Amino acid sequence: MTMMGIDPRTLTEEDLLRELRHLHKTRHETFLHGPDDALAHHTSRTSVLEAEYLRRHPVRDIDPNRLRP
Repeated sequence: MTMMGIDPRTLTEEDLLRELRHLHKTRHETFLHGPDDALAHHTSRTSVLEAEYLRRHPVRDIDPNRLRP
């Protein structure tokens, strides 16, 4: 599958965060009702955007309340 959309490395921080928010918001609907190609594209795009976020922020602010014992 070829990547569609703007190369995440060229996005501003604001644009990257906006794109991630949109993808996370639409994930459930795409998963339940999207055709296979839409789900595959959504998964791929989410993966490359999340990887770019982690590249930019290798040390994230971890909420201690989210940790499991």
